[in-house]
Formats: sequence, C-alpha cells, structure tokens
Amino acid sequence: MGDAIALLLLLVGLELVLGVDNVLVISIFVGKLPEKRRRVARIIGLSVAMIARILLVVAVLALASLTRNIIWHFSIRDIVLIAGGMFLLFKAVREIHHTVELRADGEVELPPDDHRGYALIVVQIVLLDIVFSIDSVITAVGLTDHIWVIIGAVVLSFLLIMVYAGPVGEFIIGHPTLKILALAFLITIGVTIFMEGMHKEVPKAYIYLPMGFALMVELLQMRYEHNLQIKKGKQNQG
Repeated sequence: MGDAIALLLLLVGLELVLGVDNVLVISIFVGKLPEKRRRVARIIGLSVAMIARILLVVAVLALASLTRNIIWHFSIRDIVLIAGGMFLLFKAVREIHHTVELRADGEVELPPDDHRGYALIVVQIVLLDIVFSIDSVITAVGLTDHIWVIIGAVVLSFLLIMVYAGPVGEFIIGHPTLKILALAFLITIGVTIFMEGMHKEVPKAYIYLPMGFALMVELLQMRYEHNLQIKKGKQNQG
C-alpha cells in the first residue's frame, strides 16, 4: 500500500510538470473570451480533458497499438504527435502575429454570444491535452499496472491545475510581454512534440531550463519597470 501511495505521488508530480504546457495553452485560448466566461471555459475544458485522459487510461490494453507502425515507420502515437505539434506551431505563430500587430484586442476576442467560438476553444483545449497526455499515460502505464493509481493521479493533478490555471492565466493575459514569451514557449513545445513524432528524442531539460531562465529574466524586467514607475510617481509628487 505504501508503494502504491508513493507511486501515486510520483505520478501526480509528473502530471503537474507536464501540466505546465496545458496551463500555457489554456491561458492563450481562453484569452479570446470575455473575462466573465474564462473561468467556465477553463473548468469545462479541463473537465472534459480529464475524462478523455481517464478513458485513455481505461483503454490501457490497447495502448500497445499506439506504438505499432501503421504507415511506413510511423505509429498512431507518432501521427498524433506530429499533427499536434504542427497545430500548436500554427496557433502560437498566429497568436504572436495578432499580439505584435495589436490585433488581439479588436479582431481576435470573441463576443459574449459567440457560442460556436466558445465551443471551438473548449474543443481545442481538449484535443491538445490529449496530445500532451499520450506520453504521460504511456509512462504511467509503464510504471504500474494499477489503473486506480493512474486514474487517481490524473484526477488529483487536474484538480490542482484547475486551481492555479486561473491566476496564472489571468496574469499572462494581463501582461502582453509575458504573453508573447508564453507563446514563444508554445512554439518550442510544438517543435519538441513534432520532433518526438519524427523519432527524434529531445531531452526535456533542454526545453524547461531555458524556458525557466527566460521567465525569470522577464519577471525581473517587470519588477524593474514596476519599481521605476513607483519612483517616478514619488518624484512627481515631490
């Protein structure tokens, strides 16, 4: 029982680390929605994505077919990763263009009554989460054959992601330079996913360490600008 709990905690940690990609994607997608609808979109998107991931775990016996070649030397897993990586690249580059050209506030944000666009964003969140989840599910299945442990890790990690996805997402949306940096991260992640589909393994440390360093530099720059504004305000008052 103790081993099962330790493994559960290990899988939850794994899901949370991989969940960073999810938070970035969700933040960018729901940014097109009116502020009042973002929270509901996050909850619905993550809930449906959680159910989809659980169904993928339940289908554990069929996972072997995901890595079996079906077209040349590409498996179902490879095709999904290639398609998902290309889609993520397209979305990230498109969003960077809209943001840099100052089109995000006018042409991109959806009106409150656009139910079709709302549903499309939720669907995109779910589909990209499935792409992100393939490797984590295969890894989890390789670590244990206790389905309840894997499902428990999925549920716990999604609950935690729901808690911090909102604050992190709103913070990114409220800071344009941070949003561009997040989109640049998504381009890196998209390239990584595509390369994995092409059987080119990219060490995750080479991705997350530069991302973390760039984020730290950006946060320091934001802190500097904040302090500079405060100092200028005091000088003007004096």
